[in-house]
Amino acid sequence: MNRYLSTIILLTLLGNMTEMSAQSLQPAPRLVVNIAVDQLRTDYIEHFAPLYGEEGFKRLLQKGCVYEAASYPFSPVDRASAIASIATGTTPHYNNIVATQWVDRNTLRPVFCTDDNTHGVSPQKIATTTVGDELKISTKGAAIVYSVAQEKDAAVLSAGHAADGAFWVNDKSNLWTTSSYYSKGAQALVRTYNNASARGTTGDNDAVADMSVACVKQMGMGRDNITDMLSVTLSAKGTDATVWQSEMEIIYVKLDRTLASLIKHIEENVGSDKVMFVLTSTGYTDEQQVDYQRFRIPSGTFYINRTANLLNMYLGAIYGQAKYVETCFHNQIYLDRKLIEQRHISFTDVITRSKELLGMTAGVRNVTTSPYNPAVSGDLIIETAPGWQIINEDSHENYFSRAAFIPFPIILYGAGVKAERITTPATVDRIAPTIAKAIRIRAPNACSSAPLQ
Repeated sequence: MNRYLSTIILLTLLGNMTEMSAQSLQPAPRLVVNIAVDQLRTDYIEHFAPLYGEEGFKRLLQKGCVYEAASYPFSPVDRASAIASIATGTTPHYNNIVATQWVDRNTLRPVFCTDDNTHGVSPQKIATTTVGDELKISTKGAAIVYSVAQEKDAAVLSAGHAADGAFWVNDKSNLWTTSSYYSKGAQALVRTYNNASARGTTGDNDAVADMSVACVKQMGMGRDNITDMLSVTLSAKGTDATVWQSEMEIIYVKLDRTLASLIKHIEENVGSDKVMFVLTSTGYTDEQQVDYQRFRIPSGTFYINRTANLLNMYLGAIYGQAKYVETCFHNQIYLDRKLIEQRHISFTDVITRSKELLGMTAGVRNVTTSPYNPAVSGDLIIETAPGWQIINEDSHENYFSRAAFIPFPIILYGAGVKAERITTPATVDRIAPTIAKAIRIRAPNACSSAPLQ
C-alpha cells in the first residue's frame, strides 16, 4: 500500500512538473493588444447579449479568462486617470495623472494632462514608466509600441514615454493626427493613412479599429519573435440618459461588431496563437444631469466658488486677512501653501478648521485631503451627497456627484490563455504586471501589484 501511494504521489508530482514546464516553455506572444473601452459596463454587455454575433463579446467571454469583478483602486476615476492606471500598473499617487485636467499651481489655470510646451502634446506628465516603456527598455528599443484612440489623452497616456507613436482624431480637421514628440515613422503613417482616405474619419470605434489594423500592417507589428504592443481605446459612451435603452443597444451591438472585426484582422495578420488581447473598462460613466426635484428626490446645488470665498473669510478671521484660498476646480479647493508657511501657520490646523467649516455646509457629505501629489491636486476634496451637483459660477463648470458602483470585467484572450471565469475581485492596476509577466519583462517602475495569473 505504501509503495502504491508513493507511486501515485510521484506520478502526480511529475505531472505537475510537466504542466509547469509546459507553461514556462509557452512562447511569449508576438503582439499584445491592450484594449480599454471607455465606460464599458458588464450589465449592459449582458443585457444586449442576445443581439451579438459569435466573434465579438461572445468569443471573448467564452474563450477568454474573464475576471468578472474588476475595479479601480482609487476614486474618483475618469478616462485619463483610468488609462494611466492600466498602462502604469499603479494609482495617481505615483503616476501623477489624477484626472483629464487639473490646476497648475504656478498659473492657477487648468492644464490638460497631455499638454506640452515643446511638442504641444506628449506623455511628459506621467511620472512613472508604462508597460510599453518597459518593453522598449527590455528590448533596447527593438519592440514596436503604438496606440490608437479617438481622444489624445487616451492615445498618449496608453502609449507611454518611449512609444514609437500615438494616434488620435483631430477635433478640427476630423483627420488622424499625432505629435512631433513621436517618431518620423508615426508621422509618415498618419500622412499616408489620411491621404488614402477618401474623406475624414468619423472618429467612431470602427475608425479606431481600422487605424489600429493599418498600424499593425504598415509598421510590421508581430512579425518577429520580439514582442510588440498596441494599445487601443474604444468607447461605449452614451449621450442621452433619457433614451439609454435604445441608444445603448445601438452602441453595444456596434461595439460587438467592431471588436469582432478588430480581433479577426489582427489575428489574420499575426496569427491567432501569437496575439494576446487584454480588454477592460475605464470603470466610470459620465453622469447626465437629472431633474431630481421633479420626482421629489433629495438633491441640491453646491456652489464651490461661493464656498471657497466663505472659507477664505473664515480663515482670515482666524489667522488675519489674506488670500488663503487660491482657487477651486471641480470638487477641489486649493490653498496658498506658501502664504501659510510664510505666516508660520500650522498647515494641519488650517486643514482641520477648513474641514470643520466645509463639513457644516449643506450638501457636503465628506471632506478629505488629497492622497495625491499636491502639485497636481487640491488640498481639500469635497464629496457632496448623492444627487447634488457642484457648480462653479466663475468658470461655468458643472460637476455632478454620484457614487454608484460600475460593474465591468477584465478579459484575457489568446496566446495560450486558458478559458475560465474568475469571480475573485481584481483591480485594474494588475493588468500591467500581468502583461509584463506574459512577455517576460519587468513590470512598470511604480507597480507593486501582483499579476492576475
